[in-house]
Amino acid sequence: MRCSLPMTKRKTLVPFLLAVLLCAVAAPSRADGIASSTELFLQLSSRPEAKIGANRSYVIPFLQGTGPLTRDNNIRTAFSAELSPISLNAATELTWTPVAFFQLAGGARAGSGWNIELFGKEIRGYGINRPRSALDPAKETVSSPFGGLLWNAFGGGALQFDLGALFPGDWNHIVFRAYQELRYKGNSSAGSRDSWYFENDDGENRNGFITYGSYVLGYQMPLKLNMIGLMAEMTRLLYDTPGREIWGDDLTQWMLSALANYTLTEDLSATLIVQARTRRNYISGDNDTFYQARILNENNKRHLEFFRVALILNYRLR
Repeated sequence: MRCSLPMTKRKTLVPFLLAVLLCAVAAPSRADGIASSTELFLQLSSRPEAKIGANRSYVIPFLQGTGPLTRDNNIRTAFSAELSPISLNAATELTWTPVAFFQLAGGARAGSGWNIELFGKEIRGYGINRPRSALDPAKETVSSPFGGLLWNAFGGGALQFDLGALFPGDWNHIVFRAYQELRYKGNSSAGSRDSWYFENDDGENRNGFITYGSYVLGYQMPLKLNMIGLMAEMTRLLYDTPGREIWGDDLTQWMLSALANYTLTEDLSATLIVQARTRRNYISGDNDTFYQARILNENNKRHLEFFRVALILNYRLR
């Protein structure tokens, strides 16, 4: 099957994102040894957010050896599309495993959004975040549906370890994974000094680089409840905004999670995640103030607060 994707101008954004997934799902796996799968997922949350989507992946054996460190060497490619009440996205990712304990990854993501009102509150899928004027620091949102193409490209590497590889046994799988990546985020409608929202976040995104890391410690079991674990994620903004230390733009942001995965059937699994995050403490400004007009408390810069409970259901089609 030959796929022809439409141009990625704003008017063709929706068909482009849908075509990415269609081509990925329809593409056959003809080469011997290539494993492919298609999954549907549903994400629910205690916050006003929900997503549905599909993922098509291929695992290609590559430079495999006979020893325990190289016998599972492969390249994995994945194509996905997702829809929420305020956004539409498509993504692709490639992961190379040259040795059992190390991975290299790269990929890209594109999408856009729109705003809705829920229980009298605006839920922002997309918009430019700015102060009302030079004299009025109250924030305001300037947006239109699919007002810009939001995209990012990334590259990263991971170190991973499974105790069960050294001491075989169903109950010996204590796993650890540390991943670090460099990512560039962009908004086609934002200038170099504009801040913007995406998927109801804090509206502090800018066109530029960020670093992201995730660190997972888990225990895998031969049960329906097949994994429990802890995860820490860090994000550091590398924007060159003048005076960014005044409102804490230079501080590392942390997300802490406890997670559990449960196998409901052979093809259906559920992951439960409970998350907390760090937030900045201010001595001036509140949530209605444009964030760059706030002043950080230098004596007590951050606190930890509950973020959300999320449930992700995955169903494997084939």
